[in-house]
Amino acid sequence: MTALNTGVTEYILAEPNWETLGPAFLEAIGDTLWMVAITMVVGGFFGLLLGLFLYTTRPGGILKNKAVYTIINVAVNFFRPIPFIIMIAMLYPLTLQVVGTTIGRAAATFVMCFSATFTVARIVEQNLVAIDPGVIEAARSMGASPWKIITSVILPEALGPLILGYTFIFIAVIDMSAMAGYIGGGGVGDFAIVYGYRAFEPQVTWAAVLVIVVIVQLAQFLGNWLSKKVMRR
Repeated sequence: MTALNTGVTEYILAEPNWETLGPAFLEAIGDTLWMVAITMVVGGFFGLLLGLFLYTTRPGGILKNKAVYTIINVAVNFFRPIPFIIMIAMLYPLTLQVVGTTIGRAAATFVMCFSATFTVARIVEQNLVAIDPGVIEAARSMGASPWKIITSVILPEALGPLILGYTFIFIAVIDMSAMAGYIGGGGVGDFAIVYGYRAFEPQVTWAAVLVIVVIVQLAQFLGNWLSKKVMRR
């Protein structure tokens, strides 16, 4: 048992009861993994589409279209820098319409998917821009269709960097999930605040931090390994 002197009141900190907290902790880990997995699939897919449109419709692109490029570019520039906690409040009406509620895990995941889509789009575009234009011009001179160039040239050429980009996005999505507790989404971040910070249980907070660090390290290791495998081919 530890004493904590805040300057006004002295709190007595008991050792955390993991027999009681254990099930809640495991549930919080499951909530985080569920939200992150759904966000990576949904946000990753739509972000990839937007990124491809940004790259292919830009000036000099294989589908160059100034109007489409401008609309998507402005949308990405508008939504991407908005802090996640503000995005939650801003999307309140849309979340209510789509999910049917503005609280809980589903509502938090919807906002995470929406936010991640625009971040992924810019990451995808930045990686595709690095492709050697000569490779694409060679495919065009051989009569390949835009769809064939996208699937057979653009995506394979950028696959390694894209894997690293998605690894970066995964870590950012983990950060988003930590704020899901503000709307009752649960997760490890919410567990750390409720059962650690507010309950004056630093051991609980550090346990949550350790889990987040392990998840991130595993994701980074896997992303690095996959990208190296792809780029060696």
